[in-house]
Amino acid sequence: MLNQVVLIGRLANDPELRYTPSGVPVGSFTLAVDRPVPSQKGERATDFVPIVVWRKQAEVCHSLLNKGRLVAVEGRLQIRSYDTPDGQRRKVAEVVARRVQFLDRPREAQAAGAEGLGEDMGPVGEPGVEEPGAEDDVPF
Repeated sequence: MLNQVVLIGRLANDPELRYTPSGVPVGSFTLAVDRPVPSQKGERATDFVPIVVWRKQAEVCHSLLNKGRLVAVEGRLQIRSYDTPDGQRRKVAEVVARRVQFLDRPREAQAAGAEGLGEDMGPVGEPGVEEPGAEDDVPF
């Protein structure tokens, strides 16, 4: 079986960083990805995909990325459910990132000519290995 997602898009918001009760860093951001085929009216539609990053990668994304940055995300699709405070059951589809690659430079760095294009955060952990406590420890 295969569960692999590769997306390229721009951050729709600044990454958030939280910690699980056991102290593991977990981050999240939304990636805006244009659909490849325009609508019948000729307009491009955009999907806003929730991304979850863990451990050191979460801390690096939080400190170096901000809204509007172009990134590539490689990971797996995860569907999880939770109960709202009013007792309703909700489902969430999100991509759990294994690798985040920066595809552009921050605006300040572009003006200064700084390096960093194509900076690759690399995989976190081993491919296919479930994050410990990922289902029970998600702080949001």
